[in-house]
Amino acid sequence: MSEDSLVKQGVAQGTAMGGAVLLVTVGVLEVLQGLSAIAKDEVFVTGVDYTYEFDFTAWGWTHLIVGAIVTAIGVALFTGATWARLGAMVICAVSIFVNFLWLPYYPMWAITIIALNAVVIWAVSRWNSADT
Repeated sequence: MSEDSLVKQGVAQGTAMGGAVLLVTVGVLEVLQGLSAIAKDEVFVTGVDYTYEFDFTAWGWTHLIVGAIVTAIGVALFTGATWARLGAMVICAVSIFVNFLWLPYYPMWAITIIALNAVVIWAVSRWNSADT
């Protein structure tokens, strides 16, 4: 294997492990965000009415469930299991979709989570554990 390929795999592996840390962090923060939205609807500022508008309690439960799954898959990703890598890509795609819908309510947080999820998807899809 060429040195260039080994360097790329090393970067992807490091980013995949970083992605696992990001998944756990994002999952915990989404759980806390969900709990906050469930406990007190007035925490968030409402904006213009949108077609897909949910009650903040519904958003809270959505973020709570997605956050719990993200955290669990992030923990499993530390093992390097193939199913965890596939699960990370799927749950990141779901999280991107949920946070896209969350954009009107909390844009900076949603954009940050979308970007972090994109990095995680790239990392786990590029890392080939057989090459390292």
